[in-house]
Amino acid sequence: MTRTIMLIHGAWLNAKSWEGFKAHYEAKGYTVVAPNWPYDDREPADLRAHPHPKLQDVGVKGIVDHLEAEIRKLPEQPILIGHSAGGVFTQILLDRGLGVAGVAIDPAPTTGVRLGIHAIVSAFPVLGSWGSWGRVMRMTRTFFGKRFANTLPAEKVNYYYDRYIVPTAGKVYWDGILTSVGKIRWDNPIRAPLLLIGGGLDLIADASMTKAIYDKQKRAPSQTAVKIFEDRSHWTCIDPGWEEVADLALDWAMRHARSNDASVTPLDIIRAG
Repeated sequence: MTRTIMLIHGAWLNAKSWEGFKAHYEAKGYTVVAPNWPYDDREPADLRAHPHPKLQDVGVKGIVDHLEAEIRKLPEQPILIGHSAGGVFTQILLDRGLGVAGVAIDPAPTTGVRLGIHAIVSAFPVLGSWGSWGRVMRMTRTFFGKRFANTLPAEKVNYYYDRYIVPTAGKVYWDGILTSVGKIRWDNPIRAPLLLIGGGLDLIADASMTKAIYDKQKRAPSQTAVKIFEDRSHWTCIDPGWEEVADLALDWAMRHARSNDASVTPLDIIRAG
């Protein structure tokens, strides 16, 4: 049984956002890796002040290929846990035959799944900005407090924004919604077990989308499950009570994980398809 976990962050955050989960899992004896997306490997304040000029070119394929390369450096196949866009990337990596189990928390819009109304509203500042597909985008503090972390008390918004929020590539949004880059084979016979976790108060990735993804993913023969926390938002991995989410994710993954020698390579997927 694996003792390795990979945590995959989403847009507007980098690996620092996993500091709570990482320490929590390491205290349980696991080896935890939390790779940054390309050009995201600095402190959030530095990234906000001086984003890397190549960040604007980062898209879904480049990120997922980077994550796959990081997985292949590990001595054993890990449990994959991703949040938001990281939840989408987790599913793509599982579809490639990687990981022994996956957990997608508040998964962002996924190719082939209808957008929820909250996702449409929240994506508009990026998709409604001309040329955003080739620009580095920034999240405002107002948007962060009202939609991204809408359950945070107003007096804590600035603290958490300063600690965690980073610029992101608009291309990630366009890839995720309007292209087939992130297309997933829903009935993939070699996909590892998958748990989907959503939030009833999520204004970025509607719980209805999480349920819709589950309805598609359950076509695969491997174990698939969904859990909706009705009182939690998109900020669920940092909001008070995040430990409950972390423990559910790990406990489910450990109970359903396949053996390390059952993981496959992209070539196996081509043969199976």
